[in-house]
Amino acid sequence: MKSRNSKRRRFVVHEHHARRLHFDFRLEVAGVLKSWAVPKGPSLDPAEKRLAVEVEDHSIAYGHFEGTIAEGRYGAGEVRIWDEGFYEAEGDAAAQLKKGKLTFEMFGGKLRGTFSLVRMSRGEGQWLLIKARDGEAAPGWELETILEPRGAKRREGKLRLVVEPPRGRAAGSKSPGKAKGVKSSGAKARRKSG
Repeated sequence: MKSRNSKRRRFVVHEHHARRLHFDFRLEVAGVLKSWAVPKGPSLDPAEKRLAVEVEDHSIAYGHFEGTIAEGRYGAGEVRIWDEGFYEAEGDAAAQLKKGKLTFEMFGGKLRGTFSLVRMSRGEGQWLLIKARDGEAAPGWELETILEPRGAKRREGKLRLVVEPPRGRAAGSKSPGKAKGVKSSGAKARRKSG
């Protein structure tokens, strides 16, 4: 019999200050990070149903990316890991997504408890990310960003490392321009001033 941990897969939520602030919600499914752009970010309040727009798959290695995507590149701006951890789905997550509803339990630093991704009938690739009414629910919860808003004044003496995000195509992805076979030790692209 498989242990409970054998069902666990990685998730990561990137805070992404591009043209507009949004959060990239990523779940490890079938060897890639299935990804959704969530304009208002995830919520622990079950009354808040958050729009989640499906975007192209990313490689698993992309889940470790933090840094600045250079101007002129798609998604230019700051990217930081807002939350990460593991999730568990009952049954086959890929099959549930294909049917239009995935219910899963999250074990992250900020996101905990049961959530659902539900495909909307209108608009291709539009989903809702919904927090279940469980012991981890927090009515009235407000999301806090970890980065300063784009264009905000930077503190003196703070070094910024501008890095290129991993390139290539995720396994099984039909769209170019995302990570494939990126070597990563799990270290985050960040430099601190001494």
